[in-house]
Amino acid sequence: MLYGLKIATRYLTANKAQTGLLITGVAVGVFVFIFMSALIGGLAVFLVQRTVGDIAHVTMEAPSRDASALLPENSGLLIVRQRDTTQLELLRTADAFIPLIEATPGVSAVSPQIVGNGFLVRGQATAPVGVTGVQPDKVSAIANIGRNIRAGSTDLNSSNVLLGTSLAEDLGLRVGQVVRLRSANGLELPLVVGGLFELGLDALDSRSAFVSLSVARTLFDAPQGISRLEIKLDDLNQAENYARQLAADTGLEAKPWTEGNAQLLDGLRAQANSGNLIKGFALITIVIGVASALLLSTYRRRPEIGIMRAMGATQGFVIFVFVTQGTMIGLLGGLIGAGLGYAALSPFPLPEVAPQGGLPIDVRQGAYDLAITLTTIGAILASILPARAAARVDPVSVIGQ
Repeated sequence: MLYGLKIATRYLTANKAQTGLLITGVAVGVFVFIFMSALIGGLAVFLVQRTVGDIAHVTMEAPSRDASALLPENSGLLIVRQRDTTQLELLRTADAFIPLIEATPGVSAVSPQIVGNGFLVRGQATAPVGVTGVQPDKVSAIANIGRNIRAGSTDLNSSNVLLGTSLAEDLGLRVGQVVRLRSANGLELPLVVGGLFELGLDALDSRSAFVSLSVARTLFDAPQGISRLEIKLDDLNQAENYARQLAADTGLEAKPWTEGNAQLLDGLRAQANSGNLIKGFALITIVIGVASALLLSTYRRRPEIGIMRAMGATQGFVIFVFVTQGTMIGLLGGLIGAGLGYAALSPFPLPEVAPQGGLPIDVRQGAYDLAITLTTIGAILASILPARAAARVDPVSVIGQ
């Protein structure tokens, strides 16, 4: 085996230009594989962060409001009771579960909230808004308002409100001005605009108003309980598992962010499949290149192979020599390509902090080990056909050539 390795090495170094060109081709294929892995993976992270980064990964809320029958079905009459649509469905026992949820490994933030619809009134101008009441110290727990504040501050108290920039522009509001916030059930409070944020999501920037939990309780006449618990996870891809676990632990209804983003998930899957197809073509190119080069080497070395066979070399030994060549080419090309890929991708910022319009490349998702492994396996497979052709060489017919 050591002698076979020595012969394989000699064959590779006999024509340095050809071997160098072959290894370069393999390295380029590996670089393409790594680049596509980092680009597709980074683009997925970028899209998810831009669309899901500022929403809850798991939401726990009260069951949907259903009409309830007041008489038994066999009475011949049916009377139902429907709650007033302005009355909030509240989780009155949620406070007991908050410490349990916060202690769950993988949960990074929990925000109890009171939410409802209302109107923002300034003079004769009125705009519909979604009102979210949060604890003042958790105003940026879910949507990172602190990072995206454009004017004022995120400090919440019983007399101010935080608005999206688009909503403020529509009403001509600036920080420090007074606006009236009216809830759907008719209660109204004058509040000072304390800050303006821009999250980059029109649904939030043009229709959201954040107030303190105490203000929301007054507006929606909810002295006890909360509307929902919003939960942020360390790994948003585990949202479905956490939703099932938290629902089982608390008995509350838990919804993962994936439930309302089916189109986004379908797009990410299609994108990943396209990337896998491109990477597959890169591997096929590597296999074809290695196989063709070794076949050419086999043809050129037929006399040498014949001499080896005449001196007692078995077919297995000849196969080992050429398979070893393919393995060395694949391994060296894979290592060089992976190293070049990492060096070329490292300067790019991570997708979480990439600037607008930048290339969302994630160096962490280069799949370096996979690229080297698949390339080496592909090179081994590509060398089998030339190796078998070399093993079938008839020493009598080629020695005299």
